[in-house]
Amino acid sequence: MAKILVVEDEAVLQKALADMLTESSFEVVQAIDGEQAVAMAQSTKPDLILLDLVLPKKHGLEVLQALKADDATKMIPVIILTNLEDKDDISRALELGAKGYLVKANYDMKEVIAKVQEALTHAG
Repeated sequence: MAKILVVEDEAVLQKALADMLTESSFEVVQAIDGEQAVAMAQSTKPDLILLDLVLPKKHGLEVLQALKADDATKMIPVIILTNLEDKDDISRALELGAKGYLVKANYDMKEVIAKVQEALTHAG
């Protein structure tokens, strides 16, 4: 069973994502801010990370940068899941090593799950 770290500070969305991933047979671990995200990634070694960009304590791009700079977490695929549609944010995230960039408004939960499954298939 693949383990997914969901990094999302909006409680309602965090719960919805966790519930949907659990229903899709994933193990889910959660973080609600950027600092917790880095710590959780290091301690739980998830198979994939769903990462929001607008987070308390540490911006998602800083989290991504920290994860990719750490030998223990650099190989974990990261999919950005955010409301930010700025081209600079998108190109920066992809430059830093994100496997995908999903704008929340453009995807429903089923599509997000499909992207997670797709990323895991290509990661192995």
